[in-house]
Amino acid sequence: MKLSGSCRCGAVRFTLNSPTPVPYMRCYCTICRKSAGGGGYAINLGGDADTLEVEGREAVAMWRAPIEDPDHPGQTHPGPSHRHFCKHCGTALWAEDPAWPELVHPFASAIDTPLPTPPERVHIMLDFKAPWVEVPQGPNDVQFARYPEESLEDWHRRHGLLDR
Repeated sequence: MKLSGSCRCGAVRFTLNSPTPVPYMRCYCTICRKSAGGGGYAINLGGDADTLEVEGREAVAMWRAPIEDPDHPGQTHPGPSHRHFCKHCGTALWAEDPAWPELVHPFASAIDTPLPTPPERVHIMLDFKAPWVEVPQGPNDVQFARYPEESLEDWHRRHGLLDR
């Protein structure tokens, strides 16, 4: 599926192809929640990095969230994920990780293309959710304290939604 996205002020517009466009996974980790999650979570989609085209790249800034060093409590180092945002309005645009150079993860909140409705919602990183956040617990809600073993691609495949 071809996705189009933009920032709030219009300085950045982008397109990419996504075989995994269903916005089903809500991440409640402190990084996503504080950088892009007004509802207490953020939703990342999957896309093919080679197809990412950006207009207004000069308005795109990047940051790497500090990650606590498990071997040295209280010390942090830059995490591997590169998080891209508009330097004018602050809109979170996409994230990418050098460990998976073929992938890019646009934030669903920046996508302008109408997205499919997910058949279930997967709530991840609940060990880190804000205390005020109430996580839905309906029959189509699945919850994980950390990451599930199932990848974005595997979830789409299991639901017959993989767009390849």
